[in-house]
Amino acid sequence: MTISSALNAGVAGLNANASRLATISDNIANSGTYGYKRAMTDFEALVMSRSSGASYAAGGVQASTMRLIDQRGSLVSTTSALDLAVSGRGMLPVSRESDLGAGGTPDSLLLTTTGAFSTDENGTLRTASGLVLMGWPANPDGTIPVMPRDSVTGLVPVTVPANQQAGDPTTTLNLGVNLPATATEPGATGEALPLTVEYFGNLGTSETLDFTFTPTVGATEGSNEWTVTITDSAQDGATVGEYVLTFDDSRESGGTLASVTMVSGGDYDPLTGAVTLDLGGGPLDMTIGKIGESGGLSQLSDTFSPTSITKDGSPVGSLTGVEVDAKGMVVATYDTGFTRTLYQIPLVDVPNPNGLAALDNQTFGISTDSGGFFLWDAGDGPTGTVAGYAREGSTTDVAAELTNLIQTQRAYSSNAKVIQTVDEMLQETTNIKR
Repeated sequence: MTISSALNAGVAGLNANASRLATISDNIANSGTYGYKRAMTDFEALVMSRSSGASYAAGGVQASTMRLIDQRGSLVSTTSALDLAVSGRGMLPVSRESDLGAGGTPDSLLLTTTGAFSTDENGTLRTASGLVLMGWPANPDGTIPVMPRDSVTGLVPVTVPANQQAGDPTTTLNLGVNLPATATEPGATGEALPLTVEYFGNLGTSETLDFTFTPTVGATEGSNEWTVTITDSAQDGATVGEYVLTFDDSRESGGTLASVTMVSGGDYDPLTGAVTLDLGGGPLDMTIGKIGESGGLSQLSDTFSPTSITKDGSPVGSLTGVEVDAKGMVVATYDTGFTRTLYQIPLVDVPNPNGLAALDNQTFGISTDSGGFFLWDAGDGPTGTVAGYAREGSTTDVAAELTNLIQTQRAYSSNAKVIQTVDEMLQETTNIKR
C-alpha cells in the first residue's frame, strides 16, 4: 500500500537525519581539536521501480557519511619548535609504540597532519597520546641515505638524546696568503715565514697545521719560487706535505700561481686548486688556488700577510635545541653554533585521501579505498612543506554546523509529523471496520 510506503519513507527520513545529526554533533564537539577533519552526511533518494499513474510508492531516503580528510585547516602559530603541521598536501608518518617491531620499524603506518611532539625519557619524539614520530636517520655527514619510498622499511622513531654532544671535524680549508715578491730577489735574506692554522679533528680535539714558506733567492733576478712545508700537531709535528710553488710574473697574471710541484703529501688538483692532506685528525681538502687565477696563494709586493683563511668545523658542543625545517629535516643545534641534520621526516601521500580509514587521535590508516602510499621529500611532487611552531586547526565551521543543525532539526520534526499523520490515517482505516 502507498500509505505503508509513506510510513517507511518517514522512518527512513528519521534515520537519515539522525545520522546527519550525529556528524554535526561530532563536528561541533571537535571544533577546537587540532587536526580534526569534519564529517559530512549526504542524502540519496530511493525510488521504487514501479510507481506510475495514481498509485505512487514512496522510496524514502538513505544517508551516506564521509570524512573530508583532504580539507585543510588553518595553521595556528605556537611557541614550541616541535609543534608540527603540514602546509599543503601530505601527512606526517607516526606509529603507536605498541606497533613498533624489531629495530623500531613500524608494523603498521599511521598518518596525521599535525602533532605536538616532545621528547620522552629516551629522547624519542612523541605526542601526549603516545604517537611516535617516524623518520629516516641521517648519515654521520648529515646526508640522507637512499630509502624505499613505497615501504615503511627504513623508518625509525625520531630520537634526540638530551645530553647529546657532537663535534664538527674540519674537512675543508681555504688558504689565502700573500707572499712577498721581494723575498725571492737577489740579496734577500731567504728567511722562512711561518703560519699556524687551527683545525678540529675527528674526535673534536683542537689541532694545528704549521706552514713554513721558504723563498728560493734568485742569483740575478727574482726566482718567484717558494717551498711550503706543512706539519701536523696531531702527528707530533710530522711533515704531511711539501710543495714547490712558482708564481707568474707576467703583466696579465702577475702574482698568481704558475705551477705547483708535489714533493710529498697529496697531489695538487689544477681543476679545483686543492690538495688533500692526510692528517692525524682526519683527511682535509686544502684549497691553495688555481693556476693563473686570483684567490688562494699569491706573491705580490713586499708584505707577508694571510689575506683570507676560512675553514669549516667547530669544537665539541652540547645540544641546545632541535627544530624541523620546511623540508622535514630534523636539525640539532649545539652551543658552539654547529648544526647537524639528524633525521628526515618524509610526507606520506595517497591517491585518495578521503578513502583513508579514520582512527582515534586524528590519525588515519591506509585502506583499499585510499590506495597505496608513497613517501615524498617535503616540498617535492604533490606534497606541501612541514611547518614548525605550528598546529593545524580543526576544519569545523561552527556557524555552518549550527545552520545545518537547525535544518536537520526541522527535517527530523517534519518526518516525525509524517509518521504521526500516517498513524492517524491508519487509525481511521481501523475505525471503518468497526
